[in-house]
Amino acid sequence: MRLPLLALLARGPAHGYELKQDLEQLLGAAYPPTNVGQIYVTLGRLEKSGLIEGEEIAQESRPNKKIYRLTEAGQEALRAWFEETADEPRVRDEFFMKLALAPRTGLADQIALINRQRREYLNTMRNLSKLAATEDRDNRMAHLLIEGAMLHLQADLDWLERCQEELEDLR
Repeated sequence: MRLPLLALLARGPAHGYELKQDLEQLLGAAYPPTNVGQIYVTLGRLEKSGLIEGEEIAQESRPNKKIYRLTEAGQEALRAWFEETADEPRVRDEFFMKLALAPRTGLADQIALINRQRREYLNTMRNLSKLAATEDRDNRMAHLLIEGAMLHLQADLDWLERCQEELEDLR
């Protein structure tokens, strides 16, 4: 959450609730809802580390609010983040660990595990399809997020099919 908040602050000062709304508007309903409390905790940590600075703004009929702005150090951290590549292979996959360990325990059937996981992926794909149909057509980022999730799910389904074929050949 740290770096996405810095990225949102790069366009100008904002308070925590505005950042929450901006993130949700940008990513749409497919992205898990952001906890505003977590945003404020993260903003506090970013401020302590010198990546942002906050300024209390007095409000007449409401409690004061704090507006945050990016510091030069925050801009540098953000530039470095954009330069990094996302290298996250899913080698530590919980489902695969279950699949590999099931025969050693005698408590679960590998094919049953695959079928259950396949049903879960298909249900998720259906839900994402429904979400895509209801998402604002102009929100290209939300649609790209949904499309990316569906492509990953399709790849996971293909991999499950491959696992099942391999395991059936061993029987």
